[in-house]
Amino acid sequence: MKGLTHLDAAGQAHMVDVSAKPATSRMATAEGVVRMRAETLALIRAGDAKKGDVLGTARLAGIMAAKKTHDLIPLCHPLALSKITVDLALDDALPGVRVTATAKVSGQTGVEMEALTAVSVACLTIYDMVKAVDRGMEIGAIRLLAKSGGQSGDFRRDEAGTEEKP
Repeated sequence: MKGLTHLDAAGQAHMVDVSAKPATSRMATAEGVVRMRAETLALIRAGDAKKGDVLGTARLAGIMAAKKTHDLIPLCHPLALSKITVDLALDDALPGVRVTATAKVSGQTGVEMEALTAVSVACLTIYDMVKAVDRGMEIGAIRLLAKSGGQSGDFRRDEAGTEEKP
């Protein structure tokens, strides 16, 4: 395992200097879930939430959050994202909503945090939009699914939840 890059020789936190790195195409995909009562999922599916369009609002919140990751997570670099998608799938088996986000950039550092932030905020927004009818919802399983580009190479999570070598 490599050493931590956000600590200097004295153990102090600092932003990593990426100025000598070449800009490369980078991509990251993350996912998370919001588990809820079946009745709450039905309310979302029908578009009957009192606060409005749950999925549309969560999608926009996730996109906006990805663009603000550097303001939310200390030591993250501000990135000029070239693409961010937030997909929300209603899942009767949970029951709940499965959230997937993909971030892309051509830059000197990765976009894992942007994808994870998009998922986290989209999940929080779903909770906020329907909490009046279901305070027992659970947000979880937020994780990186895949990343490509950069010095550390590619990563892909396999079905068992462990790293797969490309």
